[in-house]
Order: sequence, then structure tokens, then C-alpha cells
Amino acid sequence: MIQNNPTLIAAIRDRFAHVESCPFQGPRIYLENGGGALTLKSVIETSAFYAGIPDNQGRDNPAAAALTETIEKARADLRIFMNPDSGQFLVGETGTELLFRMIRTACLSAAKGTKVIGSSIEHPSSRSAARHWAQMTGMEYVNVGHDVSSGIVTAGDYAARMTPDVTVATILHASPVTGIGMDVAAIARAIRAVSPHCLIIVDGIQHAAHGQMDLQAYDVDGYAISPYKVFSRHGYGIAWISDRLSELPHEALKGGPAGNWELGTRDTGAFATISNVVDYFDWLGGEVSDETEPRRRIEAAGRAIHAHETHLTNTLINGTSGLPGLRDIEGLSIISGADNPRREGTVSFAIADLASSILVGRLKEQGIRTHTRKADHYSGNILTPLNLPDCIRVSMCHYNTTDEVYQTLRAIRHITGSRTPGR
Repeated sequence: MIQNNPTLIAAIRDRFAHVESCPFQGPRIYLENGGGALTLKSVIETSAFYAGIPDNQGRDNPAAAALTETIEKARADLRIFMNPDSGQFLVGETGTELLFRMIRTACLSAAKGTKVIGSSIEHPSSRSAARHWAQMTGMEYVNVGHDVSSGIVTAGDYAARMTPDVTVATILHASPVTGIGMDVAAIARAIRAVSPHCLIIVDGIQHAAHGQMDLQAYDVDGYAISPYKVFSRHGYGIAWISDRLSELPHEALKGGPAGNWELGTRDTGAFATISNVVDYFDWLGGEVSDETEPRRRIEAAGRAIHAHETHLTNTLINGTSGLPGLRDIEGLSIISGADNPRREGTVSFAIADLASSILVGRLKEQGIRTHTRKADHYSGNILTPLNLPDCIRVSMCHYNTTDEVYQTLRAIRHITGSRTPGR
């Protein structure tokens, strides 16, 4: 697959901008993909082209017609990429903004005295929205606790808190703090087993770059992504909403098209750049499989990405012959466990008696980009139960290489001056 094919990894890296150097820092290894993935060169070219177009869609001229075709193509591409069987896609300000909007609409339409359910593992994008709109609409918020040691919330955890009067539910697909993924389909089944008509909304922002999405398999009503985390650019978010959610009362221009959720003129370049992303996944799937149908190629790409990123995280954690891994460093604890099968490209850890910011700063000096997560409103739900004030996050994508992991391991061991206890 990817890790055993130097020609392919070189071709992958060639499709991204700033793979090996930062325009502000110079040469560096980029292991901060949880904060924002690298951008496809095709996205940059597309963005520049559409930024110069003065026309808007919906007018009677050739440029307007071309813009409309671009948007329609992007919606069709998203259907291949995310695989819904119905519903609609909409573009908004950010993934967070779209989560708030979907959750707000669901709560405002819920019957009085009903409940919202969500989990303690969630990012504030969905958790804050659900708790806020539960309070504003007089609904009870039901908290499903995650397993602190593994960073996982399961279908069984949701089932234990479910009652028939739950009408809105939120699910996190993968944690941006730990990279640990949840079984969305199983959790949705557990919810619907007790409350079949519950509106289920998923935060897919962290998951999107690390594995395929399959909305038909999930049986949910809303799913949001942030394209800058899946090889596109900042400045927009994308949501899919089911027909049932689409039809609920929502903000819209009076007299406008029925079912329209988008407010104002959308940036055609945003739509066009998500087509670039889908094209990239399609290309990669063709490189790692003999599939000819676009959806099948995208599924193959997702499997290859997951396999390569698992190889990278396992190498970082376990090391290799002659180079011990993170688990061999005295005083280092790997958040959510060293052998967690739900890990998606990210390893977060803390070292006793060493502030995470110091290690991240020392790695930066050596040209290795990582990140400190603090026990604040973004990450406190995961770190505080572990009695950790902060942690170091090393977040990788499939364009990262085994050699970059080796360099990072050597740097961490040099900085910490660690001894390797016997295995």
C-alpha cells in the first residue's frame, strides 16, 4: 500500500503545497494535521481562478451558467464522496457554524419536554450547541460519559441513557484531541432502537481526512465537515442534511425556494475546491486499487489512508528495531492507550515533569511542527479527568512518511534525555 510504495508517496506529496517547508519558518516536518491539513495544489489554483470572477450564479450570461454548473458538479461529487441516498448539501461559514445551525433547528422543532442526548467526548462544536439550545428551548440535556482511559463512547453507553422522549442526539465521529474514532453507525442504531424518529447530528470534522464517509450506513440526519481539515482551504464549511431535517422550519428568505438552507450568494470557489478534494480521493483510489467506479475508488482510498496512518501511529508508539517508541520513554503516558484500535492518525501524550509547551517548542526549533492541547474549553473534557493540564498532539495524515516519524522519535528522545527501560 502507501507505506511500501516510495513512488506513490512521492506522487501524493507532490500534490500538496508546503509539504516539506513553511513559507514563514523554512524546512519543517508537518505533524499538526489535527489543526488543519495540508492544502492540495489544485485547491490553491482553483481558489485563485474563482476569486477573480465578478459574476454570480443565477444570471443570464455565460459566466453565471458556468458558475451554476460548477456548483451542481460539486454537489454531485459530494454525493459520491459521502454517499447519501437522499438529502441535500449546503455550504456555510464553518463546520462549527453549521453544527450550531443544524442543532438549533432540531431543538426549536422538538416537542416540549423532550430531551437532547450527547456525550462528554464531543468537541464544543456540537456539545456547546446542544447544551445551549437545550437550555433555550426548555429541553433536558442528557450526558453520556465516555471511557476516560480509552477515549471512546460506545453504542452501549448511549443505550444506557436513552429514553423514548429523546428527540435530538449528537455524535462525535473522531476526537481532534486524541484522534480516537467512534462507531457512528452503531451509536445511531442504539439511539433509533429506543427513539426511532430522533434527529441525529454528527460532527465529522476531524474524521473526514482520515477515512471514508458513508452516510447511507450511518442513518443520521446531519453531518458536518470543515474542508480545511480535508485538504481544501479555510473560509467555508459543508453540511449534509436529511430530507426530514431539511423540511423543518429554518431561517430562509421569505418567498425563496422551498427547502433552501443557504443564505445569500455562495462562493462558487468553495464548491469548486471540494470537487478538487473528491478528484484527489478518486485519483488515490485508482492508484491503490483496480476499481473503476468512482465510489469504489474513494472507498479504496479510505482503506489505504487508514492503513498507512495506522502504520505511522504504530511506528511512533512502538518504535522499530534500534529505535524505541514513545511507549518506551519513562514518565510518558499515551492518552487513550498505546494499543487503541480506534486511533485515526493522531497520538497525544504527556510526559511527567515536562510541560507540553516546552517539548512542542523544542521540537519547533528542530523543524518539527506539533501542537500543545490544554485543559481548556476545547480539550478539558478529555484532559481534566486524566488530571493532565496539557498534552502534546502529534497528528499525521497519509502524506506523512515513516522517515518523518523516525526523525520525530529521535528528536523527542534527545530532548527528554530518556532512558529505555527493559521491555
